[in-house]
Amino acid sequence: MEKLYSQPHRRFNPLSGEWVKVSPHRTKRPWQGSRESAVPENRPSYDPGCYLCPGNTRAGGAENPRYTETYSFVNDYSALLADTPLGNIQAGLFQAQAERGICKVICFSPRHDLTLPRMSQGEVEGVVGLWRDEYEELAGHRWIRHIQIFENHGSTMGCSNPHPHGQIWAEDCLPDIPAREDSRQRAYRGEHGSNLLMDYLARELETGERIVCQNDEFAALVPYWAVWPYETMVLPKTQIRDIRECTESQITALADLIRRLGIRYDNLFQTDFPYSMGLHQAPVNSGNMDHWTFHMHYLPPLLRSADVKKFMVGYELLAMPQRDITPEQSAEILRSQEEVHYREHSNHPNNSTPKG
Repeated sequence: MEKLYSQPHRRFNPLSGEWVKVSPHRTKRPWQGSRESAVPENRPSYDPGCYLCPGNTRAGGAENPRYTETYSFVNDYSALLADTPLGNIQAGLFQAQAERGICKVICFSPRHDLTLPRMSQGEVEGVVGLWRDEYEELAGHRWIRHIQIFENHGSTMGCSNPHPHGQIWAEDCLPDIPAREDSRQRAYRGEHGSNLLMDYLARELETGERIVCQNDEFAALVPYWAVWPYETMVLPKTQIRDIRECTESQITALADLIRRLGIRYDNLFQTDFPYSMGLHQAPVNSGNMDHWTFHMHYLPPLLRSADVKKFMVGYELLAMPQRDITPEQSAEILRSQEEVHYREHSNHPNNSTPKG
């Protein structure tokens, strides 16, 4: 197996039914391509020009309250609208369907200069608790089937505002990627009588080679089938279908793992590590979902340094995903990072440790 991993090969993703090509020998190739800005930002704790800061006027004209913890509101420029009239077009190869939905913005903190890994344990628990509250409220709309909680972190990932925030899109249909995960997990439970991701995590915990960090309730690992160089997945050690089923101790543990994983990411290249992160959970208002296991995906683009990222182009767009560094190497590198944020070291020039 070790010999196979050192040569070009491909790996199967049982959660999506897709394959990824691994080319470990390509990590030595020189790089003369595009580079990202790698200078960490030193932002103020309050920005009068930020439309997400407390008390400021948003782009749509509404004024934020002077919130002191987490804060949520309906997106002023929602991609989906709750009052969209139902309708469809069925004309052979030309098909279209109207979609309804509710899109919300989640401000993680009133502080403009923070990120999840630089917030306190209690503050991140507040974020996770708000995710749970919002999920429960949105699931109360009987027409909603899927609720996607996510964060695009950093300008490299298209984030238009550095204020710490994420989004929730709740919709009346099941999108393609969650639909594939639903189908694969349902089929696995039907064939094996157990849950795909629970069985997978048990095997990963046995070997430990792709585990990045863990606590009593959750584990973060680089998936065997990871596509992005430092992609990770967070899984519960006991099955839960969605965040509503989290106990208070699991909320605490999930916040702990989010902070510890985020610190490792930032420490890897000593930068505010960009990523897209999202929670995948059982469809709501859709019947029995015992085949589902809650999990989180972290999809970061950086490849070999703070300013060199992985591009999904050419072969990846036209054929199938491909990666250079193996998941085992990625896990070992992430696992070796400190759990003290690099900015908290007193001798670091960018030290701006939040107080309180």
